Amino acid sequence: MKKISRRSFLKTNLTAAVAAAAAGPLFTACSNAANVNRKTSLGSGKMKMSFRGVDLQLRHTFTISGFSRDVTPNIQVRLEYDGVVGYGEGGLPPYMTGQNVQTASEFLSKINLDQFSNPFLVEDILRYVDGIAPGMTCAKSAFDIALHDLIGKLVGQPCHRLFGYNPEKTPNTCYTIGIDTEEVVRQKTLEAAPYKILKVKLGVDEKTDKMLVNTVRSVSDKPMVVDANQGWKDKHLALDMICWLKEQGIMMVEQPMPKTVFDDMAWVTAHSPLPTFADESCQRLVDVPKLHGVFTGINLKLIKCSGLHEARQMIATAEALGMKVMIGCTTESSCAISAAAQIAPRMEYADLDGPLLITNDMFDGIKFIDGKITLNDRPGIGAELMTPWE
Repeated sequence: MKKISRRSFLKTNLTAAVAAAAAGPLFTACSNAANVNRKTSLGSGKMKMSFRGVDLQLRHTFTISGFSRDVTPNIQVRLEYDGVVGYGEGGLPPYMTGQNVQTASEFLSKINLDQFSNPFLVEDILRYVDGIAPGMTCAKSAFDIALHDLIGKLVGQPCHRLFGYNPEKTPNTCYTIGIDTEEVVRQKTLEAAPYKILKVKLGVDEKTDKMLVNTVRSVSDKPMVVDANQGWKDKHLALDMICWLKEQGIMMVEQPMPKTVFDDMAWVTAHSPLPTFADESCQRLVDVPKLHGVFTGINLKLIKCSGLHEARQMIATAEALGMKVMIGCTTESSCAISAAAQIAPRMEYADLDGPLLITNDMFDGIKFIDGKITLNDRPGIGAELMTPWE
């Protein structure tokens, strides 16, 4: 009898479970909008969209394995229907997506909403938008968030309530400390005093990585998670580092190895004393079943998966496979972060500190109270534009 590897078995036999998990209704209010406490009735108008590029200014130079930046370009979307406006946003970090404001704007310019009678046709609208061009997930996410925000405002309810999520179950957010000198790392750690969980960027080399952790530990004994951003190339080094990190009280490790070395990563996870989470390895829904047995869990970012609609499918799929889920972000304002926070009640971990790291947040959104993600009752994504839309 021909032997089948565990990973091959999982890949071929979990298809039904994955499909079942992802096939359920994703935005129940859309199919039954008339029964929700609505502030407006559907009109006969058309959806109108505009968009703009913005540069978000970082408080400190932000360095990860292989890349540094002081500014992150973002694309923001404004979607209007019957006088009600929804907002969306997608970060455009060059090292992560290869997208920029120009390519995002060119993509959004191709969207023709005249063919849709109202914004509640979520499945049809987002399937159409996703099919315009491959990739471009940052722009797609900005549109998806604006659509969800618009729908929530039309029915007068926050998205987390429409999704059926308990706002009391949100986790604490991590506060991220990028790669830097000992002096700056200590300063950043002290600035993180209000937050209960620290996230430290690693992936340079063994000596530097240990220096970074030890420097944080010299001024803080708070729970910590780490993100190597694919920096550890050898599986034995990766496992040795994880075992050392376990001794330092680290709770989990994000993307220890390059995103495509699945066999080595599966070996590391099998021997790891800490849970491992896929970030760069996990982009969209199709990736989730491939990562079962390779990582303990997945890190969702809306700009990777094209927005809230697909993110919720990924959550259901991961949970069906027994995998843990966390929600992450890049440098984004309270617009995108408030959107991501709407699904935070389903998360094991959260890294939604984007607005905390910038100086020019133009939205007022969800808050962090003693480090805990705290959702509000505003309709839609819970964010309000505080500066003129230009």
